[in-house]
Amino acid sequence: MAERDESLVELLAVAPCNWGRWGKDDELGSLNFLTAPEVMRGVGSVKAGKTFPLMLPVGTPGGDPLWPGRPPAMHRMAQDKGDYQSGRIATAPGGVEYADDEITINCHGTTHCDGLAHTWFDNKAWNGYDAAESKGGLRKAGILPVAERGIVGRAVLLDVARRRGVSHLQMHEQITLAELLQTARSQGIEIQQHDIVLVRTGILEVFYKEGPEAFYADFDEPGITYEPELVRWFYEMEIPLYGTDTLGNEQLVSSTVKSVFPLHAALSRNLGVVFVEALALDDWAEDCVGDGKYDALFVGLPLKLVGASASPLNPIVVK
Repeated sequence: MAERDESLVELLAVAPCNWGRWGKDDELGSLNFLTAPEVMRGVGSVKAGKTFPLMLPVGTPGGDPLWPGRPPAMHRMAQDKGDYQSGRIATAPGGVEYADDEITINCHGTTHCDGLAHTWFDNKAWNGYDAAESKGGLRKAGILPVAERGIVGRAVLLDVARRRGVSHLQMHEQITLAELLQTARSQGIEIQQHDIVLVRTGILEVFYKEGPEAFYADFDEPGITYEPELVRWFYEMEIPLYGTDTLGNEQLVSSTVKSVFPLHAALSRNLGVVFVEALALDDWAEDCVGDGKYDALFVGLPLKLVGASASPLNPIVVK
């Protein structure tokens, strides 16, 4: 698809927008679509009771995939057997000893859920909140409202890599709306209004099998990018959440517009679509090949971090 000449300002001016749809104080955006009937629709998708946690491991010996520039997670033992052996800590009366440890991690530093004010454009975040509300901690549309609500609904997995017949997509490759819909058809699954849409590219295989150097050497993840019809589809389908096995959920360098991260503006900022990034989708996808069932109950609970723009997340799907 040819790159568009319009600026992002011009594109967003004519794109759909949900600001004010749930009131001037809303901080949940399209998660508002996940009402009790939608939760029960997700529950209804459970047939076998098989569970698949979708979080990447943290602290692997070879390192963890992480957006360039963000610090890696640091884990250390605050107390272990060595402390007892050295005499620094005395064994508790009765003989019980214990280990203790701690972790420092970027809120976007592993599988995570973004708050709606994580990104802004033209100094306005979701629902028109001023970007200055982020100073010193997000006072509007951070992760806390999402965490207090929780995310539960019917999820649909779109295994684009498997449909293409490859283990993983290549850097720079675009996924179009047409391909998302074709993938659903090829899997025999219908994407319904209010579905949670999760897309597998397989790209993290490069990090884990070939190493960080290979992964970051030509870093521009595959994914969707700005298409007017794609943005309109998200709007009309009232999609509450979009997640992928990539670190950014969209092409870094767009194939269609002269902008970085145009969908963070068009989908998250404008429509209130919650983004979940860096999902571990391979085990679930492999199971779907066996039974041909690509929908599941999705449950995601971010940490209740006050003022944070995101939270690490270990979502689970139940088939």
